[in-house]
Amino acid sequence: MDIYRFLSADDDSSFCHKVTKALAEGWVLYGEPKYCFDPDAGKMRCGQAVIKQVADQPYDPDRKLTDYE
Repeated sequence: MDIYRFLSADDDSSFCHKVTKALAEGWVLYGEPKYCFDPDAGKMRCGQAVIKQVADQPYDPDRKLTDYE
């Protein structure tokens, strides 16, 4: 089964660290990164989808996606 996450943060090094951590944990980039301006915060925000293939198991919407192995 593939599981999907969308990572987002301000456009700064914390976002890069978040994506790098996900890659180190076995997640794979899915699609291109996205950028948009948040007018309320006055900042650029970025996002990146990642997926991870895990052993077949029942999907549980109450389970953290990072808990799947």
